[in-house]
Amino acid sequence: MPAANDLLRKARERTPSRRAPGEHMSRAELADAICGWLWETTEVRYELDGHYIAKMERGAVRWPGAAYRSGLRQILNVASDNDLGFVPPPGATIGESELVLPSTIGHEADVVRAGDESIAFLTFAEESNAGELTVEQLNADIRRVAQLYLRAPTQPLFERSRAVRDRAFALLEGNQSPNQSRDLYSAAGWAITLLAWMSTDLGRPDVAEIHARTAWACAEAADHHELRAWIRATQHTAAFWQDDFTRAGEYAQDGLRYATGTSRRFLTGALAVDLARSGQSSAAQQALKTAQDVATEPHESEFPGPLLCTPERAEGIWSDTHLALGRVKPTLTHANRSVAGFEAAPHVTRNLGSERMIRLQQAKAHLLLGELDGAIDAMQPVLGTALEYRVRPLLHRLGEVTALAEPFTRTARGRDLRDRLRNFLDHPDLPGRRPPLYGISVAGSARQTAEEE
Repeated sequence: MPAANDLLRKARERTPSRRAPGEHMSRAELADAICGWLWETTEVRYELDGHYIAKMERGAVRWPGAAYRSGLRQILNVASDNDLGFVPPPGATIGESELVLPSTIGHEADVVRAGDESIAFLTFAEESNAGELTVEQLNADIRRVAQLYLRAPTQPLFERSRAVRDRAFALLEGNQSPNQSRDLYSAAGWAITLLAWMSTDLGRPDVAEIHARTAWACAEAADHHELRAWIRATQHTAAFWQDDFTRAGEYAQDGLRYATGTSRRFLTGALAVDLARSGQSSAAQQALKTAQDVATEPHESEFPGPLLCTPERAEGIWSDTHLALGRVKPTLTHANRSVAGFEAAPHVTRNLGSERMIRLQQAKAHLLLGELDGAIDAMQPVLGTALEYRVRPLLHRLGEVTALAEPFTRTARGRDLRDRLRNFLDHPDLPGRRPPLYGISVAGSARQTAEEE
């Protein structure tokens, strides 16, 4: 008889009911909430019910499908599958429903084709007049994609961004007033900027640059400063993850000409990192001081997620700058403040992608200070990251942590940390395959039989 999944049951029982005040969420209510969230996110109808939740709690299903795991994490407010007692079966392979990968494996053609399509729209964006119709729904779709990014499976969000882009250009083929035309170009530009950001995360910054050029043409047609600023921020990010820090800094510097909202907070910090990474220490220190003096409020047209720089996200960027300057203690100070800020943020608006990256900054600082236990604590939430959120920059930074952990391998704890990190990097399709880190409780056992939905 399989062991009961107490972690999943306890997570449900500590989640307040939305129907009965003072009660915890029932299995049926949890199933309905997951189906509702999946419909809102993917526009696909799922048939999850309370009986299936009961099977998972009894341990009869140890590894449900990716969509159900995403919904459970969202509704029960946890960061990883391990927090819900889910462990993949030994030797498991990933099926089609799992192909939301940390690179373009499985849908590289889609990413490249989307870039080609944006090329095709470039001439139209530069030369066409405008169209009519409100863009309220388009902006609502963009906001939902941005808010759900790295919180829900990437593939449907990528497709929705592309659909918004295509819809905006289709509307522009009609007749509309100049103001309506600018609104449509703005919506298309934001959607394409999201495609660019996702393409970088999926390991194709070259495709991201294609999108960004078309997005820039849209921003010019819309005459939208904050959109221009976030396009430059996206181009900075694409160049940064290609180790072209000089070009990244040029994008950040140019973007500051347009920044009026939290893009200014992002770009000033990004410029400091770029200068530090390119060896310009004095200029980086001055840029960092400027960044820390920036006081901004979100622009009315800004969107959440990757296109918003909250104070905690800015602290993480400052942490990165100090690390590039060789200042380890300030690195840890700002990283700690950043993570504390993320943890205090409402779950619905919490930027989990940025938070994972900053936790790796914490780990690097602890390792440089000789604090293995601190590094292990910082790594715990990251090593439980679900497959669909293991983007390429996260894997890149994990590689840096792995290199810093090597001197600690003379101890059992250090070897265990190194092995877990290597396993995460070498086998991204099998999270949690190896035993847990010393002192880190991971529910379930890799020896238990798991059932794929």
